[in-house]
Formats: sequence, C-alpha cells, structure tokens
Amino acid sequence: MHTHGTHIEQILRTIEGLNHLSDMDAILDAILREARALTDADAGTIFLAEDGRLTFAYLHNDTLFGHGRNTGVSPETYRSDTLPIDNQSVVGYAALSGTPLVHDDVYALDPGLPYRFNSSFDEKSGYRTRSTLTLPLRTFGNKLVGVMQLINARGENGQAVPFTAEHRALVPIFAQHAAGVVERGRTTRELILRMTRMAELRDPAETGAHVQRVGAVSAELYHQWALDHGVPLEEIRRYKDKLRIAAMLHDVGKVGIPDIILRKPARLSDDEYGLMKRHTVYGARIFADDHSELDALCREVALRHHERWSGGGYPGRLDDIFADEYTGLPMRGEAIPLAARITALADVYDALVSPRCYKDPWPEERVFEHIRAESGRHFDPGVVDAFFEVYPVIRAIHTRFRDAE
Repeated sequence: MHTHGTHIEQILRTIEGLNHLSDMDAILDAILREARALTDADAGTIFLAEDGRLTFAYLHNDTLFGHGRNTGVSPETYRSDTLPIDNQSVVGYAALSGTPLVHDDVYALDPGLPYRFNSSFDEKSGYRTRSTLTLPLRTFGNKLVGVMQLINARGENGQAVPFTAEHRALVPIFAQHAAGVVERGRTTRELILRMTRMAELRDPAETGAHVQRVGAVSAELYHQWALDHGVPLEEIRRYKDKLRIAAMLHDVGKVGIPDIILRKPARLSDDEYGLMKRHTVYGARIFADDHSELDALCREVALRHHERWSGGGYPGRLDDIFADEYTGLPMRGEAIPLAARITALADVYDALVSPRCYKDPWPEERVFEHIRAESGRHFDPGVVDAFFEVYPVIRAIHTRFRDAE
C-alpha cells in the first residue's frame, strides 16, 4: 500500500521526467498517462486555453480506443473542438471558476449547480461517462493554461467508481506542477512555428498548417511503423517526441534560397532547381552542432528528406555540408535515416492533397495510386505500409490543421 508521501515522491519524479520532453503532444500524452495511473482512470482529456476558449488538445480512452502496447493513437486525438469558458459544461466551469470539480455521476448532477454536463461526446461515441475529476491547469503564477478531466475511475472489476479522497488530494498537486510543463511545451511549439514562419515569408507553401501536418503525420507514421517492427513502447514515445519537431523543421533551410526561385510561379530551370535543392544542406547547417539528440535528428531530416529509397534523390552522400561545391554519391534504402524516410512520405502526401499555385489538390484515390506506385522507388515500403494502416489518423490530422482560407 502506497503512503501519501510515497505518492508525492512519485509525482515529483514524474514531473522531472516530463521536463525531458520537448514536443507539446508528447507532454500532453505523458501528463494524461501519469494522471490516469495515479487514479486508474479509464479515460482523460486535456483542453488548452487559447484566445478565451478551451481547445481540445489530447484524449485517452481505454474503452473506446485502447492505449496499450499494440495500438497507436485514435483519430479522435486530432479532434478540433473548442468550448467556451462558461457554465455550459463542467470543463468550461472549471476553467471559469478555477475550482477542481469532482462528480460521482455526471448524469445525476444537482440541478442547482451553476453548470451542466455536456453529453455530446457520449452521444456521438456511445461511451458512458460516470465519475469525473476535472481540474484547471494553472501555473504557480496562477496563469490558466488549460483543463484536465479524468473520467471513470475503475474498481477492482473494471467498473466505473467514484474518485477517492486520496485522488482528490493528489491529482491537484500533480496538475499544478504539470501546468508549468505545459506552458514550457507551448513556448517550445511557438518558437518552432516562428522558425517555420521565416521560411513561410520566403515560400508561401511553407505555412504553419503545412508544417503542423507534416510533423503530426510523421509522428503517427513512425508510431505505426515502430509497432509493426516491435519497438518497445518507451522508445516509441521518446523518439516520437523529437521526430514531430524535426519534421516540422524539415524545410527551414529555404530561408537561404533566393525569393526569385521560391516564388517563381512556373517550372524552375535546371540551374534554378540546382539552387533550390541546396535548401537541404542549408537546413542541415542550422543544426550542425550536436548539442542534443534533437539537433542531430533535425539535421538528418533537413538534409535527407528528399532522398529516394531506390536512389536518385538529393543531396546524396556528402563529406562536408559546409563545402561550396559538392557532388553527392547516391544514397538509398536503409542508409537513409528512418526519420527522413518517414518525413519524405509525409511531405509528399501533404503536397499532393494541398492546392498549389500550379495545381489543384489531387483526389484521394489518385494519391493512393501514386504512393503505392512509388513504394520501393521513392518511398520505404515499410513506411508505405504504416501509411495505409494509420490513414484514418492522417485524415483527422488534415482536418485539424487546415490552411487558412
């Protein structure tokens, strides 16, 4: 039997572990996982406070989707719902009042309460929410960063039971520490998006939505590929955390390409195309110093995401990324880093389904035909297999991160 003090020590160790994560989605996933472990909750959701509303950010639900060894994420993870901060929902009221809310059965709320339960998710999914523990995520400076709701604490036989007095005491402690980690993750995400906006100023195709899609699709392609190849779950989480960021920064080297090439509305000449291809090397130079595993992964992705599985991509093998002139020998197959092979498919897919000044978006079936035809040529066949396995999630990602009209 754990004592209260032992649980506090566990919370502090967990927060220390969270501080080693870089990507916002990895942070939210870990927070939900740890909070659910503290309470044995069947499900949980995190909303982030943005522009005066609560934006759906992350979801776990063992009953509906599972979060075990052999499952990736559900498309529901990439929902784009928002809620007002008001008394029309339990979550909204927790944010409005700043008060933790505990309910043994949300369908039996006292009519005199100043809020109600929003049952729309249950109605849509067939899930039955019963007990909830809903906490505003406030930093030690009292800044609201979001709301976490844990759902259906489980009894010995897996049935939904009320959250205990110990849960009510421990989870708010964890939530306050976690709020600071969320705030740091949000700052990191914003810094990355600012870096990509530099490329967007030069190349209109490099939108914030585009890089968010490429990052998310790359992360989920890797997750499925790793499950298919028996990679341990902890290694999947660690690598996925960094890959999403590296994939978001895949084209940051375009800041070094002249506007006359980036913005040309017609086909590039051979000389212009030769200059355009150097964006891979320029991106790698930005991350040339190995200060961290993330730097190394960003360099790999920036340099190698235009390589082709069967050879013939660019830039090929290089002795020195700082050389003024180079002729890279072909790179092919597993010599191309996994992260780059994954980002290559995510980037091409996004280009095919997105409108460009020179083309309309391709229909889904044409995209599928192209990806299948390029399996073993442009793309790693194992990554292509993962693409089709996880395609419902990829569609959800594209729905969530739409380009501005």
